[in-house]
Amino acid sequence: MASGETFNPQTYISHHLNHLQMNLRTFKLVSTEDIISNNFWILNIDSIFFSIVLGFLFLIFFYKISKKMTHDVPNKLQVVVELIIGFVNSNVREMYGEKSNLIAPLSLTVFVWIFLMNFMDLFPVDLFPLISESVFHFSALRIVPSSDINITVSMSISIFLLILYYSFKIKGIICFLKELTTQPFNHPFFLFINVILETVNLLSKPVSLALRLFGNMYAGEMIFILIAGLLPWWLQWILTVPWAIFHILIISLQAFIFMVLTIVYLSMASKKH
Repeated sequence: MASGETFNPQTYISHHLNHLQMNLRTFKLVSTEDIISNNFWILNIDSIFFSIVLGFLFLIFFYKISKKMTHDVPNKLQVVVELIIGFVNSNVREMYGEKSNLIAPLSLTVFVWIFLMNFMDLFPVDLFPLISESVFHFSALRIVPSSDINITVSMSISIFLLILYYSFKIKGIICFLKELTTQPFNHPFFLFINVILETVNLLSKPVSLALRLFGNMYAGEMIFILIAGLLPWWLQWILTVPWAIFHILIISLQAFIFMVLTIVYLSMASKKH
């Protein structure tokens, strides 16, 4: 919000829920309040930007550590990376069970990338918006990509495409269609019902992935904004600090759940019934 304006909690909260967006038809930056209705050609630039930056930070950090790994006494960063990789590998072995050159790297990427996106929620709610407004003159900015439904849906669709790929590759089209038409009731009379039930079951996987992550992170971000918007600055820390400590568990748990469901769904797609 611009300096000099009378503080209004409702305006403050609404302002912090606006995205920095770009209209692909005009290639101009706009904010959410400038858009009258939803437009297919509008991109949330802030969510895309922070997602890409955090993804590159994850790749560069792990690449640098891998180049400096040693069999001697490891440094603290190497220990952290080895613990994360060992944790992911143990979950993949227990849930997937088969050898794959994709599942473990994918699970590691999903876990760390989502954790970093969730971690952005722990920064003060006014820090990045104030910097963007004073330096770049952006009227709106949101820094938590996982609280944007477009980002979570995009990630879940990617997992869904992998589910279909593994289903067709390992089971084959014929076996996949048989599972679609003969489960859960193995009788020709229930063929149409089976198709409906299995289609809903298949489509519910990306929907559950996307909405679970989005809902939890949006709610967490909203609580921080409400605390900052409704309480005086000298009283905010009483609620902000306990919620931030508890929120560390939430952001880690959401990254873990997304990773586990990814492994489970791909494991189900890789097994013939």
